[in-house]
Amino acid sequence: MSGRVARWFETSRGSGVILILLLLGFWQFSALYIMHTPTWPPVTTIFVAWYENVADGTLIVHLLATLWRQMLGYWLAVVLGITLGLAMGYYRVIYNLLEPLVEVFRPVPGPAYLPVLVLFVGIGSEMKVTLILVAALFPILLNTYSGVRSIDRVQFDTARTLGLTTLQTFRELVLPAASPQILTGMRISLAISLILAILGEMIVSNDGLGYFVLLSQRTFKVPEMYAGIFTLALFGYALNRMFLLIEARLVLWHHESSGRI
Repeated sequence: MSGRVARWFETSRGSGVILILLLLGFWQFSALYIMHTPTWPPVTTIFVAWYENVADGTLIVHLLATLWRQMLGYWLAVVLGITLGLAMGYYRVIYNLLEPLVEVFRPVPGPAYLPVLVLFVGIGSEMKVTLILVAALFPILLNTYSGVRSIDRVQFDTARTLGLTTLQTFRELVLPAASPQILTGMRISLAISLILAILGEMIVSNDGLGYFVLLSQRTFKVPEMYAGIFTLALFGYALNRMFLLIEARLVLWHHESSGRI
């Protein structure tokens, strides 16, 4: 029996679920019997607030506003990052031209662009989308051109020997070979885009999950504040799981060769 339990812990993520439930149980116990403070409400109270805000559509509206901004900025970053990354990885002259500029701006944290964006773009949704675009761009760009540049030059020579055009080389060689690293950059940027979407909404907005959490804190609706944070956690987890499922289908060969499945 103990061996079966040990194997279950090794092969299943159920242990992680049990840990989360234990932590929530400790939270509930501490809120009821140890920390008698409005800033640490019981988990049951938070779930009631969460249900009420979902049932009346409040959280759904804010979630959709966050999702729209995040996805718009994220996919703009995906298109721009992959396009520039492929060009930098394939053409040495473009790499030499842009790589110093990329390395100068890459270490700058996303929030540091906020004052400049407010000056030039304003404080509306355009500013938030642009902030997401700028912050999510660099992981995709770096992983894309690193993936292209890591391809063995012999493979490019073989493609030329077979008479493949540049477009065919990109389609048959470059994209398949670099796709694992491109998808890694996209996954990193997915989390970054959510963080920057929430940050932008907390700074100036009238909708979105970031606005909802900050407004709940300012009006001292503590259970609603935690309900918004829980929603963010579930939303981020769902996005990551969906991305992993899509990635597993797109690069199944890579997962099989690396022993991940």
